[in-house]
Amino acid sequence: MKKILIKILFVVLCSQVHSASAETADLKIFGWVENAYLPGPGLDIKAKLDTGAETSSLDARVIKKFRKGGKRWVRFATTDRESGKEIILVQERVRTIGVVQHDGSRQTRPVVLLEVCLGGRRLNTEVSLIDRSEFNYPLLLGRSALASFALVDPGSIFLGDPGCGTGINPGDKP
Repeated sequence: MKKILIKILFVVLCSQVHSASAETADLKIFGWVENAYLPGPGLDIKAKLDTGAETSSLDARVIKKFRKGGKRWVRFATTDRESGKEIILVQERVRTIGVVQHDGSRQTRPVVLLEVCLGGRRLNTEVSLIDRSEFNYPLLLGRSALASFALVDPGSIFLGDPGCGTGINPGDKP
C-alpha cells in the first residue's frame, strides 16, 4: 500500500512539473528595462519592468478629471523625453486607485486603459497616471501587465523588441 501511494505521489508531482514547464515555455524573457511603444500617441518610451508593482504607471502631468456623456474621463500630458515634445491625451478613466508610498504617504491616482507594445505584443493594460519626472523611466509595467507573457531577467536590459506585432493578443487582460 505504501509503495502504491509513493508511485501515485510521484506521478502527480511529475505532472505538475511538466505543466509548470509548459506554462513557462510560452513566456518570453525580457530585461528589467525595455523599449516600448505607445501606438495611441505614437510614442517610443523606455519602460521599467517591475514585478514588485501590481499596477503599471505612466509619467503624466496636468491631470484633469472630468465627466462627459455620463462617463469619467481624464486629460493629461506626457512628454517625449527624447524630443522634449509634450503630448496631450484624453482617455476614459476606468477607476481611481489609492497607493501607499514607500514613505507611508498615500496618493490617489486615476487609471486609464492604455495600449502598449512590448516584445512584439500589443497589450491593453491599466496604467495609473502620476508624475514620474524624477524617475529614470517614464513607464513602469507591473505584474498585471506582464503576467500572461513575460519573465523578467533582473540582470539584463533591452532583450525584447518594442514592435507591436499583429494585433492585441487573445487573453490579454486590462
